[in-house]
Amino acid sequence: MVRHVEINYSELWKSLPWKKLRKNLFRLQCRLYKAMRANDQKLVKSLQKLILRSRSARLLAIRQVTQLNVGKKTAGVDGKKSLTFFERIELDEYIKVNIHNWKPQKLREIPIPKKDGTQRILKVPTIRDRVWQCLLKYAIEPAHEALFNARSYGFRPGRSAHDCQKLIFQNLNSHANGKEKRILELDIEKCFDRINHNFLMSVVIAPQSVKQGLWRSLKIGTNPEFPDSGTPQGGVCSPLLANIALDGIENIHKSVRYADDMVFILKPNENASQILDKVSAFLHIRGLNVKASKTRLVRATTGFDFLGWHFQVQNNGKFRCTPAMENFKTFQAKVKTIINNSHDGAAIKADKLAPIIRGWRNYHRYCKMSGSQFSLWFINHRTFKVFNQQPKMNRYQAETLVKKAFPPVPYSENDFVNVKGDYSPFNGNLIYWSQRQSKFYDGATSKALISQHHKCGFCGLSFVDAERIHLHHIDGNHDNCHPKNLLAIHESCHDLVHYRKGK
Repeated sequence: MVRHVEINYSELWKSLPWKKLRKNLFRLQCRLYKAMRANDQKLVKSLQKLILRSRSARLLAIRQVTQLNVGKKTAGVDGKKSLTFFERIELDEYIKVNIHNWKPQKLREIPIPKKDGTQRILKVPTIRDRVWQCLLKYAIEPAHEALFNARSYGFRPGRSAHDCQKLIFQNLNSHANGKEKRILELDIEKCFDRINHNFLMSVVIAPQSVKQGLWRSLKIGTNPEFPDSGTPQGGVCSPLLANIALDGIENIHKSVRYADDMVFILKPNENASQILDKVSAFLHIRGLNVKASKTRLVRATTGFDFLGWHFQVQNNGKFRCTPAMENFKTFQAKVKTIINNSHDGAAIKADKLAPIIRGWRNYHRYCKMSGSQFSLWFINHRTFKVFNQQPKMNRYQAETLVKKAFPPVPYSENDFVNVKGDYSPFNGNLIYWSQRQSKFYDGATSKALISQHHKCGFCGLSFVDAERIHLHHIDGNHDNCHPKNLLAIHESCHDLVHYRKGK
C-alpha cells in the first residue's frame, strides 16, 4: 500500500508542467530586473513578493536543491540526504505557509583542510533551509544583478572565470602596453566569516518579512567569537551575499574580481599604497580586512597566479597565460592516483580519467597549451605503458583506451569572447544568452547545440540559466555517437526522458 502511494506521488512530481514553471519564474525575474534598472522601488518590492508567493518558484527551488545541485546528497543536522516525492510535496506546502516567518535549523559543521595547513568550516544547512534560501535567491538575485559592477564575474549567472582571463589579457597585452604595468594582488581575510551582518542587511534588497528569516539564518551560522559577522559557506545564498557586500570595490581602481579574489592593474605612475588604503577603508565598513601576508605588488613581467592560471608579460611584450603550476600539480596527482590504482582494470581507469581530463582541458582551453607538459604528453605516455602491461591487453586495445581516457579538447589562446558590458541573463535577450551558454561546451555537445539552434531538444527552451547541459543518446546506446543519435538537453530534462522511457 505504501509503495502504491509513493508511486502516485512520483507520478505527480514527474508530471508537473516543468517547462511552464520555468517560463513563469523567468518572466517574473526579467520584470524584476527591468524594474530595478528603472529604479521603480515599489514595483521591485511587489515583484519580489510575487516570486516568493509563486508556486513555480517553490517547486523549482525544491527541484534545484534535491535533484540538480552538486551537494544534493549532503545531509544537514537532521541527517536527511534526500527527500521522497511525498516529502517534496509536503515541503512545498510547508514553505508556502512559513515563507515570511522562517525559523532555520542548526547547521552541520564539516572541517575542510586548506592549502596552508589550517581548516575552514563548511556549515551545511538542512535540505529544508537550503530550499528556502534558494527561493530567496530567486527573489533577490535579479534585483542586485541590475546593479552589480560589470567587472564582477564570480558566482553570477551568465559569467565565468574565463571573462576574468580575457579582461586581464585585454589590459596586459602589447597593445595596452602591459609590459610597463604592475599588479596588486589582494586576499581578503576570512571573507565569508567576517562580513558584518548589520551592513549586509542594510544593502540587501528584499521585503522586510524575509529579511527577518535571513537575519536568523545568518545568526545561526556565526562563530561565537564573532556573533555579528559571517555567512555560512554551505548556504545557497552565501556567494550572492558575498557579492552584494563587496559590490563597488571595483570602482576604487581598474580591477578584475571573481567573488572575493581580485587583482588591481596599475600603470607605472599610479600609487599602490593609496589604492590599498582605499580598499582597506572600503572593507573596514563591511567588517573585513586585507590579509597582509598574501598581498603583494608585482611587475607584469614577473608574473602572477590568479584563478588557477599563471599570467605573465614576456620581455618582448608578448602576453602569456598558462595553467598555474599549483593547479597542474593538483591535477597531475589526481590523475596519477587513478592510473596507479592496482585494483581497477584499464577500462575502469579510462572511464574515471576521461571526465577529469576533459574538464581540466576545457578550463584551460584559452591558455597556451602546447609543449609536452600542458599537452599531457608524458601523462599520456605513462598511461599507455600501464594499460599495455595489463593481462590480456594488446597494443591496439591499450591505444584505444588511452584515446578514450584523454579526449581531445581544442584550445585557442586568448580567444574567449567576454560578456557584453554589464549584461545579465535577466535582461531577456534569449538569443544572446543561449548562444553564449553553448560556447562553454565542445565536441559533440557543441555540434548538437548548433544544430538545435541553442535550444533544449526536449522542452524547447533556450539555454539561458546555469543548469548543466547533457548529451542524450536517443537509442540508449552510449557507444553510438552518430550526430543523429545525440540530443543536447537540460540535466533535469534528461532525468524526465529516462523516467518516461522506464514507465
